[in-house]
Amino acid sequence: MEILTHSETETEAFAENFAKDLKPSTVLAFFGGMGMGKTAFTRGLARGLGVKMNVSSPTFAIVNDYGGNPPLAHFDMYRIESWDDLYSTGFFDYQDQGYVLAVEWSENIENALPDDAIRITIAKGEGETDRIITIE
Repeated sequence: MEILTHSETETEAFAENFAKDLKPSTVLAFFGGMGMGKTAFTRGLARGLGVKMNVSSPTFAIVNDYGGNPPLAHFDMYRIESWDDLYSTGFFDYQDQGYVLAVEWSENIENALPDDAIRITIAKGEGETDRIITIE
């Protein structure tokens, strides 16, 4: 599926609606460069899962736990370089506990992604704020 959004607000609205069909332990693997809208997409997901708190990039924390129904854990794997690094994030624990996992920089943990992970690639469109969102 490919979606074109024209603003951050449209990206969030699409993700909010998309979240309504997510099941516990779903892994959403995000691909796309800096500033493409991965965190904006996650903000929409959070709203769709009933999260009331502010959603921000987990760049320094590595993981933000937002709660919700099902609960949402937001990962930044940018600095993850080994299996030990990955285990230390709690990635597998969150999945086992039924969280929806939103994983930025999934390129860095490609071998650890489950076969049924939903792959979301966000790329720049023609306009400055246009985004092409591909969901596989």
